[in-house]
Amino acid sequence: MHNLELEQNIGDLVEKAAKEFGDKPVLTVDHENITISFRELNARANQFANAFSYTGIKPGEHVGVMLPNSLVFPCVWLALAKLGVVMVPINIRYKAFDLEYVLKDSDVTALVIHTSYLSIFENISADNHRVQQLYRIGSGKTGLGIPLEETAADMPTTHQSAGPDRDDLMNIQYTSGTTGFAKGVMTTHEYWLSCGAVAANLGFGKDEIFLSMSPFYYMDPQWELIMALTTGGSMVMADKISGENFVKCINKYPITVSWGSEDMLYLPGYKDYDDYHLKWMILSACPPKLHKALEEHFNLVAREAYGMTEIGPGIVMPKKDEHMVGSGSVGMPVSIREFRIVDKFGKDVNQGDTGELLVKGPGILKGYYKKPEATEKAFFEGYFRTGDLFRQDESGYYYFIGRIKDMIRRMGDNISAEEVEMVLMSHPKIIDAAVVGVPDVERDEEVKAYIILAPGETTQALSSEQIVDFCLERIAKFKVPRYIEFREDFPRSASDKVQKQVLLQEKDDPTVGCFDRFGE
Repeated sequence: MHNLELEQNIGDLVEKAAKEFGDKPVLTVDHENITISFRELNARANQFANAFSYTGIKPGEHVGVMLPNSLVFPCVWLALAKLGVVMVPINIRYKAFDLEYVLKDSDVTALVIHTSYLSIFENISADNHRVQQLYRIGSGKTGLGIPLEETAADMPTTHQSAGPDRDDLMNIQYTSGTTGFAKGVMTTHEYWLSCGAVAANLGFGKDEIFLSMSPFYYMDPQWELIMALTTGGSMVMADKISGENFVKCINKYPITVSWGSEDMLYLPGYKDYDDYHLKWMILSACPPKLHKALEEHFNLVAREAYGMTEIGPGIVMPKKDEHMVGSGSVGMPVSIREFRIVDKFGKDVNQGDTGELLVKGPGILKGYYKKPEATEKAFFEGYFRTGDLFRQDESGYYYFIGRIKDMIRRMGDNISAEEVEMVLMSHPKIIDAAVVGVPDVERDEEVKAYIILAPGETTQALSSEQIVDFCLERIAKFKVPRYIEFREDFPRSASDKVQKQVLLQEKDDPTVGCFDRFGE
């Protein structure tokens, strides 16, 4: 493990990139038909920083940002970084209850919000948050708050400040799990700078163009922008994740890098063109049997990676390791991360055995905001506890097995719900699956699978019995779902994670009214 050479803070990185790369494009916002250079991005970030200072925002304050994907969002984020202000990105799909919780928990004193979401904020009692300053983006609701874009437009394009330190807080990034309240992950300037530097070390250079479709309030587009500022590369931002946006953007722009997933194998339209530039896909939990097919389908290199909000970059499969395609491995640790795999007592397991992955290194989270007990539980002997089960093979490659809390205990055997879900979703007629453990008197728990069929498919075309046979050919018999229930959709959290507890609570007995392969 070794440290990286980093700027003092994100603001310094933006200034340096503006001087080094000047008029080279850094960001294209497809749905706004805007392209901005490194120099222009720095100038606009300075104007927003000056606007915030002029209207009373002080270093160390917490500012909530509730915006859709747009040019304004990264400009606001970089402006806050320059000021030493902490950004709290807010999911635009939040309802009043979710928004109230985050505003109150994060101690936000100012809020940047698009007028489309002002009605949600107005439904929250002023007694339940500390917001004193409101900044609006967009048209309508002109009587509320400060018009931030108009205010920034009148400000100087240069900004002078001492700036924060590398270890100062930059974001409180809320995770949204499948149960319970979200926790605010405290990330520093070093966290984000490390993300960009690691990407540069992995081969993302000045000629790369990254397609970014995730909401900017998630961590991925933020580190993708930092990566571009670090390397001189650029990114294209779409308004949302969709197959239509993917096909349109790789044909419209010389995109070279994108996130990839197995459902892209079924996208129509991309082969209508023969001059797209896409050459590299980053994968996350791609079914191993579809990995090679994805590479061949797009004629590119596709590599698995593993990270999480709390640690940023963690494990990546090197481009050169072609022999690992389809192996199921997520790769090798990045240069700034050190890992251990331990049992439930904190003892290192033997190589090849499964245990919890622990990680340490520069830039990982400072803790969970205002949750000292959760923070204490999250660390063990200086390592962050990921809550993920891994194994490492004899060659040093790491394999993700599943979440500790997503394990099913059946007659002494541990079954990874994630593993069974991946097998199910490798079937071409299944578009999504959620696997859970249901109580069983004889076996502690049994495996139940909730299935969503692909569009146009029916239970006549793919029966429960056929699904069982499909699984029996691919995984151990004890892992094959006993119960199968077909669904039209799943209950999901604000970050689109399947809420398995909600599924289980829909019936007093989740085994009633569904297929039972034992016929009981």
